[in-house]
Amino acid sequence: MRLTVLNDNEAGNMFEAEHGLSFLVEDNGKKILFDAGPSNVFLRNAKKLGIDLGDIDFIVLSHGHWDHGNGLEFIKNKKLTCHPGCFIKRYRKKDNTYIGLPFTLEDAKKNFDLILSKEPYEISENIIFLGEIPRENNFEAKKTPFYKEGKEEDFVMDDSAIAIKSDNGLMIIAGCSHAGICNIIEYAKKTTGLKKVHAVIGGFHLRKVDELTNKTIEYFRKENIERIYPSHCVHPPVLEKFSEKLNAGRIKSGDIMEF
Repeated sequence: MRLTVLNDNEAGNMFEAEHGLSFLVEDNGKKILFDAGPSNVFLRNAKKLGIDLGDIDFIVLSHGHWDHGNGLEFIKNKKLTCHPGCFIKRYRKKDNTYIGLPFTLEDAKKNFDLILSKEPYEISENIIFLGEIPRENNFEAKKTPFYKEGKEEDFVMDDSAIAIKSDNGLMIIAGCSHAGICNIIEYAKKTTGLKKVHAVIGGFHLRKVDELTNKTIEYFRKENIERIYPSHCVHPPVLEKFSEKLNAGRIKSGDIMEF
């Protein structure tokens, strides 16, 4: 499997970067765009890499936040799978900023071959969109800084990820992990039937070195995960702690990784 970082918060070499996430996943002839970031930066970086996104087979939207889905306005007429809750109106509590997508469910149906699923959905023989993640442990996804239309708290129940079965074990690619990265890993194991986790890549939504971060690191240590790449919504002190405790890697826009 090959993963190309089309956009992440940190720029590599000649590539652009902004707050957001977009990966290109290639496995057994399948090309999947995982998130599209907040603008067309993913397209510009793809062009610099000589990548034609016109022939992608599938788009996966991890959840309905602007920094993962606004870039979808620049690509159309592709298969798109996501949780049906991605299209609600949502806001930050602290300043009432709108953080949802700039288009509606009806718009998405017009522009894409849309596949909505709360349940796991098989994209290919080896790749599964996980759908809605059960939140079962006692330390993740207990608070939220967001609210949705009607002022009800928004726990981002649409947050999802993809699981990839490989000869080395299970690989998990997450967008932001509002559901909790440990919850995501456990559900990926249950869904695929694989117990060995080889790699975890993407946003873990960890902002500071606190009890949540320490419990997450301890979970990763117990799982003996070989390749760990926290990115996007993981703040620098947490990235440093993951590097110190787990020898985790760092990724930048333009990076290409083989698994």
